[in-house]
Amino acid sequence: MNAEPKGPEAARLRQRKFSLLRQFHFPEDLLPGSRPLTHRRCGKPTCHCASGESHPVWHLSFMAEGKHRVERIPEDWVDEVRRRAQAGRAYQDALREVLTANAELLALRRKQRPR
Repeated sequence: MNAEPKGPEAARLRQRKFSLLRQFHFPEDLLPGSRPLTHRRCGKPTCHCASGESHPVWHLSFMAEGKHRVERIPEDWVDEVRRRAQAGRAYQDALREVLTANAELLALRRKQRPR
C-alpha cells in the first residue's frame, strides 16, 4: 500500500484512532449484551405477588454463536454486571470507531494516490 494519507482530516482520524487505542486495552471481564429487568410471580398463593406487584428479576441478554441467550442474574450481582456490560459496550463502540477510521484513512489514501 502507498504511504499514509496527508492532510488535516487524515491527521484528525489518526489522532482519534490512537487516542482510542491507548484508552482501551482488552480487559478480561467485559460482558456483552444488555441487562433487562423483568417481573414475575413466584407462584406461592400467600406471597404478595399473587395479588400485587411481582418480583423483580434481572437478566443478562446476549448473543452467543448466533443464538440469543438470556441468563438470570442474582440480585447481588446486578451492579457488577451493569458495570461490566457498560464497559463492554464502550469497548465495542471504540473498536467500531477505530475500524471506521481505518476505512476512512484507506479511502483518503486512495484519493490522494498519484495517477
